[in-house]
Amino acid sequence: MSKAHIIGLGRSGISAARLLRREGWEVEISDRKTSNNFLEKQLMLNSEHIQVKLGSSLDLCGSDLPDLIVVSPGVPWDSPILIQSRKMGIETIGEMELAWRYLQSIPWVMITGTNGKTTTTALIAAIFQTAGFNAPACGNIGIAACEIALQTTKPDWIIGEVSSYQIESSTSLSPYIGVWTTFTPDHLSRHRTLENYFNIKAQLLQQSKLQVVNGDDLHLMRVGLSHWGNAYWTSIKGKDYLIGNKGFYIVDGWVMETANILAVETDVKIIPTCTLRMAGKHNQQNLLMSVSAARLAGIDKETIYKAIAEFPGLPHRLEHICTWNHIDFINDSKATNYDAAQMGLASVNKAILIAGGEEKYGDYTSWINTIKVRALAVLLIGNAATKFAQYLQEVGYKNYEIVLTLENAIPRSAELAQQYQASAVLLSPACASFDQYPNFEARGDEFRRLCLEWSGNT
Repeated sequence: MSKAHIIGLGRSGISAARLLRREGWEVEISDRKTSNNFLEKQLMLNSEHIQVKLGSSLDLCGSDLPDLIVVSPGVPWDSPILIQSRKMGIETIGEMELAWRYLQSIPWVMITGTNGKTTTTALIAAIFQTAGFNAPACGNIGIAACEIALQTTKPDWIIGEVSSYQIESSTSLSPYIGVWTTFTPDHLSRHRTLENYFNIKAQLLQQSKLQVVNGDDLHLMRVGLSHWGNAYWTSIKGKDYLIGNKGFYIVDGWVMETANILAVETDVKIIPTCTLRMAGKHNQQNLLMSVSAARLAGIDKETIYKAIAEFPGLPHRLEHICTWNHIDFINDSKATNYDAAQMGLASVNKAILIAGGEEKYGDYTSWINTIKVRALAVLLIGNAATKFAQYLQEVGYKNYEIVLTLENAIPRSAELAQQYQASAVLLSPACASFDQYPNFEARGDEFRRLCLEWSGNT
């Protein structure tokens, strides 16, 4: 019996283990953690004849070596144990690659990008599902890809949000439609250089049958013609900004499709842009890319309109929490880098901004300049608070306070919003959450709880 070792007892690791066990493999999972929750998972999986080793790491020094190693997305691809496994000739792949091997007969739409991929993935899945397709979302959104492979009924389409971590640990992902939303510096502590980060993401597009690329992203536009001359480009600025005038664009408040798509003779109006009830130019671009994927899959305009009109938005992405004294409290906790936070702030008028957390590497210049123009005041939280205060001082912005925690920020933001007649309080951190929270969702949930509790009490 072939032996597989899974690194990581998270959602993707468990589904990968179950899939391999179903296929007749001897399966072992290791994880360094030993919490009560993990002990419960251990008991459950042991009953399924899957061995779980907690407080343990993979050891390749003995003679009983695995034939296959599957890693969860959070495990660095250049960790010493994975470098060693590859040098030893042990097949080492990610969970997404494992799922692909069992699901490649089904057409996939795979979405990658630094920002915007989660919203775009959710919009595409909503359109395909409204069209009557069994089209689950998976990867970084929805369920793990291997969970789909475990299902008895196979889907019509699979909509996958794919991070650079998942692409890096895959060799054969080749979706029917590949979508690249944006490209800006991120995850460089893991990928080391911007070039390496770009090449990892480019691999997915190069292996896609059809490609949709954001033509408003300066980096993608600059290198695009040499990489994807046959791609379908998108632009919120109009048709003149499409490479080869091929793709989807916005003009006069309409999403338009160029004449060389689906054998139409003239450019076609698809839906009004106001159909999407999400603020910001970046969401207009997300709408364009979602419509592009749907039209390339042959979905009609009426279905697209219905899906977009009913789309409720996503938690932690410019999510409206409550309104108090005509002041909107907005949760944009997903904005974990400077570019995402800049887009979030640019989408809200007259805001009191709450920012900070665990700082990421990147160019903060444009974000700071947007704060100067659009933020009436800034409240700084987390480990980055002192650094961000320095950045603001350097450009002469003085209307900031270091409050350290969200619990301190909520009542103070309301006071400042009344003082400056602000229209909104916006949590858009420009940082990871790991200094105070396990993930951005937990941070956003805490913001929501505090806002509702505070506004209710007042």
